[in-house]
Amino acid sequence: MDLRIFTEPQQGATYDTLLTVAKATEDLGFDAFFRSDHYLRMGGADGLPGPTDAWITLAGLARETRRIRLGTLMTAGTFRLPGVLAIQVAQVDQMSGGRVELGLGAGWFEEEHKAYGIPFPKEKFARLEEQLAIVTGLWATEVGETFDFRGTYYELTDSPALPKPAQARIPVLIGGHGATRTPRLAARYADEFNIPFASIEDSERQFGRVRAAAEQAGRGPDDIVYSNALVVCVGRDEQEIARRAAAIGREVDELRANGLAGTPAEVVDKIGRYAETGSRRIYLQILDLADLDHLELISAQVQSQLS
Repeated sequence: MDLRIFTEPQQGATYDTLLTVAKATEDLGFDAFFRSDHYLRMGGADGLPGPTDAWITLAGLARETRRIRLGTLMTAGTFRLPGVLAIQVAQVDQMSGGRVELGLGAGWFEEEHKAYGIPFPKEKFARLEEQLAIVTGLWATEVGETFDFRGTYYELTDSPALPKPAQARIPVLIGGHGATRTPRLAARYADEFNIPFASIEDSERQFGRVRAAAEQAGRGPDDIVYSNALVVCVGRDEQEIARRAAAIGREVDELRANGLAGTPAEVVDKIGRYAETGSRRIYLQILDLADLDHLELISAQVQSQLS
């Protein structure tokens, strides 16, 4: 079971804060550092000092880290034209020496689009399907050849399809709870399928849908990595658990029910139950980025038992 660190910088974080967390992620033996792609805070957070751009952040981290994988859960398809996104991600992959992964979603948070003047189209999922075809098609085009695409929303003509990533294939993550279109899209394009903030039962059900869609598409279901994203709150005792829950504005009982919360032994046990569904990777949503002791505890007493 891989453990990855997943951050939500729109809630309030500078680049330097993210760099500190990414370096701790690497030093403590976690597999990857991922971040959300949002420009507006959610809930009661003040969001200060303001948003950081996902791919600018990852470009900086690419030069400041050496081992960990870097990526997004999920890049919003509404934020960037697919040709531009393909260039950005390929460049960051080169800058990292081939450690980038692209999670790409349709985009959903209408308020942030209004706040920053970003169009919020109705037909987001159909656009996402074309975006995936374009991004993966550009990367797959041989050097010296050109790429063309004629879709409903996008059109590319005689694209040189450059630059190329450092990796032969950048892993593409697709995720969500949709029962029909999402599994179909994952079966066609995903190297990894991620379900965010889902119960063990819902995870098992959704993974089953993706596996069935993969078989229908002629792929081996095990060709896809299955993963979860879950909020984490670990403490050595009830007092420490309660303190960490309060710091992120959550209740302990709710976190135990809906995330990975409790003592290290409790969290290891629950991760084991997710593993029984076929999950092979957990993205630990870290909401208090100043609490590096939390990462140290998870590394020493949770990750060590999983390896």
